[in-house]
Amino acid sequence: MPLRLYNTMTRGVDEFHPIEPGKVGMYTCGPTVYNYAHIGNLRTYVFEDILKRVLLREGYEVRHVMNVTDVGHLTSDADEGEDKMEKGAAREGKSVWEIAEFYWQAFKDDMKRLNLLPPDVWCRATDHIPEQVAMVQALEQKGFTYILEDGVYFDTAKLPGYGKLARLDVQGLKAGARIEMVQGKRNPTDFALWKFSPKDKKRQMEWESPWGVGFPGWHIECSAMALKYLGERVDIHCGGIDHVNVHHTNEIAQTESVTGKPWVNWWMHGEFLVMAQPGSADAGKMAKSAGGFITLDMAMKRGFDPLAYRYFCLNAHYRAQLAFSWEGLDGAGAAFERLRTRAIELRAEAASGAPVIGEYMDEFREAARDDLNMPRALAATWGLLRDSQAPRAEVHRTLLGMDAILGFGLDRIQERKAAVSREMQVRIEKLIAERDAARKAKDFARADEIRRQLSAMGFALEDTPKGTIWKKA
Repeated sequence: MPLRLYNTMTRGVDEFHPIEPGKVGMYTCGPTVYNYAHIGNLRTYVFEDILKRVLLREGYEVRHVMNVTDVGHLTSDADEGEDKMEKGAAREGKSVWEIAEFYWQAFKDDMKRLNLLPPDVWCRATDHIPEQVAMVQALEQKGFTYILEDGVYFDTAKLPGYGKLARLDVQGLKAGARIEMVQGKRNPTDFALWKFSPKDKKRQMEWESPWGVGFPGWHIECSAMALKYLGERVDIHCGGIDHVNVHHTNEIAQTESVTGKPWVNWWMHGEFLVMAQPGSADAGKMAKSAGGFITLDMAMKRGFDPLAYRYFCLNAHYRAQLAFSWEGLDGAGAAFERLRTRAIELRAEAASGAPVIGEYMDEFREAARDDLNMPRALAATWGLLRDSQAPRAEVHRTLLGMDAILGFGLDRIQERKAAVSREMQVRIEKLIAERDAARKAKDFARADEIRRQLSAMGFALEDTPKGTIWKKA
């Protein structure tokens, strides 16, 4: 079947066709680097990684651009509150630049742990101030802006069709005012393009502009950098579902007002990771503003492999909310360990030139092409691994083909080393050598006795074609 993807703009799953045959320009909203990414954030990046892997496997040349928000993201969507970067710096007693560099590196570390393919272009907002200023000037020349005491704003009433991505009832919003109005705002949906620095204090990040010293709004950075690196037409733009109503809606407004043409062909959004609230049956999205969020590092300190969280994410469709619990992650971790073990076992049977098993690969690819249906794809993977009649070399080759999309790195994954002392390792290896000698001498009673001895010590043996391996029971 052809590749079919859900488009938030059309609210339908449609057959994907790029603007230019064989090539895909893809923009993904990156981290705001004022704190660690939590596992809810990372779920979105796992979905985007699966999308990119599917596109690559379909033969497309993918140019992937990801921004880094290191200025301009205010704590309120109403263009009020502190800049999150300045707030982070005050929290930790560091400079904004130190905060940005530290948390950007932390995010890149999380990407490596989850085996996420890096973007082709990283672009930081602070490295593209001239492009953002130029875009605001272009909007000003076209008559889309007005100036208030605190900044330059986009007049959404001048753009027919504003809010089309979110299906906003703009008239209803004008009557009901969904957000507290910045004084002087013409419309509730108007948003800041450039904010002026406060008169009573100096910001760490501020720049000269035609309108005065200040800093860019959050939305303008993505539009300016996407235009620079992907041009006026973009195949796919991704982000979290919470970006639909404000951030992505405003990106569309300012970009299409500048270019005068449709901007993005496919809008794709990942749903929330939700958590049960303590003492309540209600579920709520994980958010830094709520406090108490969970990071990948926290999961690792509890003994979880980061790839167990990747496996956990693939248990639900990217457009469905996923409920997180430590018990659920434990189940995903156990399943991933079984997958890891089977991959290592099968590696011993690898044969150059072994074919894939078409029945299972077709089932897997059909699931992947059906709007990235990873639960079905995982089911196809386990169907393959449970087929005891299939040639093991072909199973191995097929599994690696599936893993090009699953993204666990099974071709290079290693057996876990038991956390035991060097002295204990020497003792175990000596007992295994004694057992091997007993088996060769057909002294099976002694061989079984050694297995029981190791079991009592807390270690399990597994006999493979390449010898006996041991691990913690």
